[in-house]
Amino acid sequence: MSTGKPLAVVTGGAGFIGSHAVDLLVDRGFRVHVIDNLYGGRERNLERHAGNADVVVEIRDIRGVQPDDALFGGARYVLHFAGIGDIVPSIEAPADYMDVNVQGTVRVLEAARHAGVAKFVYAASSSCYGLAAVPTREDHPIDPKYPYALSKWMGEQAGFHWHRVYGLPFNAIRIFNAYGTRSRTSGAYGAVFGVFLRQKLAGKPFTVVGDGTQTRDFLYVTDVASAFVAAAESGIAGRFWNLGAGKPQSVNRLVELLGGDTVHIPKRPGEPDCTWADISRISAELGWSPKVSFEDGVARILADIDYWRDAPLWDPASIEGATKAWHRYMAKEASRP
Repeated sequence: MSTGKPLAVVTGGAGFIGSHAVDLLVDRGFRVHVIDNLYGGRERNLERHAGNADVVVEIRDIRGVQPDDALFGGARYVLHFAGIGDIVPSIEAPADYMDVNVQGTVRVLEAARHAGVAKFVYAASSSCYGLAAVPTREDHPIDPKYPYALSKWMGEQAGFHWHRVYGLPFNAIRIFNAYGTRSRTSGAYGAVFGVFLRQKLAGKPFTVVGDGTQTRDFLYVTDVASAFVAAAESGIAGRFWNLGAGKPQSVNRLVELLGGDTVHIPKRPGEPDCTWADISRISAELGWSPKVSFEDGVARILADIDYWRDAPLWDPASIEGATKAWHRYMAKEASRP
């Protein structure tokens, strides 16, 4: 193994954002230890590091991480991306989300604490804000609307508790809408990019929710990874930031860039018309800014579209079946005062 290089641990490092973080850390001269159970990740996401002694990959679950886990020994940074990321299924399997995203995070926090890491950076979610006022600042009230959002916020709060009680240097980044190459291709009905890309490969119409005028603060994945590394390398601890491009794009604009026919399906209760991160804090405190335009990011994805060929192919009927519980429970939640 190489010596003299600092070590970083990346949980979920074979996944979407995690694998890009591994790339960036290696390019910056780090050794990287990856832990991933391949639930949402793929070993091919790390293929550029095959044969590189500086990258050690262990295929296992974060819930099995022990306080004295050897994978964390000597680590300078921990970037924690591992967790269940599909939103819609959290309505039907809330206990699983709490187990992985909360208790799994606690396991990683304990390993980082015992290893004496210099910084722990947690991948939090903007879904903690619920149906938020926009642009959304960090002082916006917390109002998670579904179990995924709650579990990610509870994991974040555990991190800040470890910071206060045990002195673990901890930061959190509340990601708005990350997109890019290597995004999930799991069997669950999920993010718009994976759904649309598989539909495009099959020559099927894009299933646009509502009228497509809803906007999302899409941020390309390499810009997400650079923010996490900046948060790790900063002298700041005990802080959280919102992360987006600060320039929301409509679903209709995405369809225009991808190119194809559309079919419209019912709007889902509890989902915002607009997500929009106020990124003034992270820009000022970390000197971070987005580099990849939406048009360039979509072009990069289209150049690698075969990645999504084995993803599930969704149509209006299968989406209706996958979202029945969401409509049932979220309609009740939305009706409450």
